[in-house]
Amino acid sequence: MMQLPLTRDAGTGVASCQGMLAKMLTAAIRGVDAYLVTVEVDARRAGLPGFNLVGLPSVRVSEGKVRVKAALMNAGFVTEARRVTVNLAPAELRKDSSSFDLPVALCILGAFEQLPASSLEGVMALGELALDGSIRRVNGVLPAVAMAKTEGVSQVIVPEGSGGEAALVKDLDVRTARNIGEVVAHLVGGPALPRAERPPLETLALAQTESDLAEVRGQLLPRRALEIAAAGGHSLLMVGPPGTGKSMLARRLPGILPPLGFEEAMEASRIYSVAGLLNGQPLIRARPFRAPHHTISQVGLVGGGPNLRPGELSLAHRGVLFLDELAEFPRATLETLRQPLEERRITITRARGSVRLPADVQLVAALNPCPCGHFGDPRRTCVCSPTQSRNYWARISGPLLDRIDLQVEVPAVPFGDLVSAPAAEPSSQVAARVAAARRRQEERLGPEVGMNARMGPALAKSHCSLDADGTSFLSRAVERLGLSARAVERTLKVARTIADLSGSSQVRRRDLQEAVAFREVRRPD
Repeated sequence: MMQLPLTRDAGTGVASCQGMLAKMLTAAIRGVDAYLVTVEVDARRAGLPGFNLVGLPSVRVSEGKVRVKAALMNAGFVTEARRVTVNLAPAELRKDSSSFDLPVALCILGAFEQLPASSLEGVMALGELALDGSIRRVNGVLPAVAMAKTEGVSQVIVPEGSGGEAALVKDLDVRTARNIGEVVAHLVGGPALPRAERPPLETLALAQTESDLAEVRGQLLPRRALEIAAAGGHSLLMVGPPGTGKSMLARRLPGILPPLGFEEAMEASRIYSVAGLLNGQPLIRARPFRAPHHTISQVGLVGGGPNLRPGELSLAHRGVLFLDELAEFPRATLETLRQPLEERRITITRARGSVRLPADVQLVAALNPCPCGHFGDPRRTCVCSPTQSRNYWARISGPLLDRIDLQVEVPAVPFGDLVSAPAAEPSSQVAARVAAARRRQEERLGPEVGMNARMGPALAKSHCSLDADGTSFLSRAVERLGLSARAVERTLKVARTIADLSGSSQVRRRDLQEAVAFREVRRPD
C-alpha cells in the first residue's frame, strides 16, 4: 500500500480522484537472451487502497512490492494510501527477477507525480532495491543491455556493481546508480548519474589457466591425444586406472587452446551473467572449464527448469566440458548430450515455450576401464567379473561413444618415471603448434567453420580425401574394428588435424594410422 501526498484542486482544495499512469522499460531473461518488458503503474484514489502486481510475476517478483514500499519510505518519499496497479507486459511470459524493483519504484513515483512521467520515456532501468533505497546488482545485465541497444533504447540505468559488464555494449548511454535518490535526481535534471566505465580488455589474450602440461610426467600418448584434440576441436575420452592423471590432463586443455576472442568472450560472459557467475568480473577472459559431478541432474547438465536457464553444457560454451567418471553419470543424462555435440546448441521445449541455448563445447571425458578400475593396471589385480565389466561399459551407449573423436588409454606411470623423467614440454610450446594448426584450418575452411571437428560430410569428403593406399588401409580398419559410418567420418577429421599439426596439405597413411589408433581402447572381455 503506497501513500504519497494528495494532489488537490487549486480552486476547491479537494483531493482529486483521477488516476495517474506511468510507464518505463526494463528487461527479463529467457534462456540466455533478454526481452523487453514494459512496466505500467496506475495509481488512483478511487477504490480501496492496495498494491496489485500482475503480468505473470514469480514469487520473487511479487515479493518486490514489499521491498519497493520500504525503499521509497526510507529514501524519504512521503506516502499515503492509494490503489496501485502494476502491470508487467507482455503478460504471457513469466517474470522471475528482482531487477524489476527499480523500474517499478520509479513508475510509482511517476504515477504519484513526484517524478515527471515523461522523464521515464525511452529509459530502461534494472536493479534490486534494498530496504534503505540502495540498489543492488542483479543477474543478466549484459544480455539485457545488449537487447536494449537492439531495441533502440536511449539510456539504460543499472546498479553501480553491474556497470562494468553493461559498458561492454558499445554506443549506448549506460549510467550507474547507487540508490534510488540518485536516479530520481538524474531524471528530474539534477546531478547526472555517472556513465558506466568500460573495463580494460588488453589482458584478454593473456588470460589462461595456470595449470601447465610441464607438470605432467610421462603419458606421451595421452599428451599427444590432448594436443590433437586442441588443434582440431575434437572430443576426447581417456580410459585408465584411478590416479593415472586423467583429470590432470583434462584440466590442462584450456591452457593449450587459442585464447578467447572478444566476441567469444562476450558470448560466454552473457551466459555467466544470466547464471550470476561473473563474480565481479565483467568479462570472461579465459576459456570456461566446467567439471560437473556425476550426480548432476539432466536439467543441471543441459539446462531448463521453470525459467529455462542454462546448465553446465551452456556454461562450458566456447570452452571445455569435463565429465569425470563418465560411466557413473545416469545413462539418460548422458544421452541428452548427443544432439548438442552434433549441433553445438540445445533446444529445450516446455509447456510455456522453448528456448535455444548455446552449447559449443569441447567434450573431454574420463573413465575407469572396469568397475574396480584396475583392468590393465600392472600394480593391482582386476577383481571384476566379465558380466560386471560388460554392464559397466553398457552404461555408455554406442551412439554416444561414436560421437567421441579420440579415445586413448592412460596407463599407470612407473614410480621411477615420475621422479626421474625430464621436465615435460610446457603448455606454451604445445599451444604454439595448436595455434598454427588452427590457422591452417581457418584458411582452408573459413571462419564460419574454422576447425576440422566442425566439418560437415561434404567438407570432410572434400578436405579429407585419401589416396589408394590410404583407402585400402581404412577399409581394413573398418572391417577389423567394426567402425560405423559416423566413426569413419570422425576418424578422417582427426587424420586431417594430425596432418595440419605436421604442416601437410594432404592426409597421409601415417596420419590415418594414428587417427585409427585413437579409436582402439582395450576393454575387459
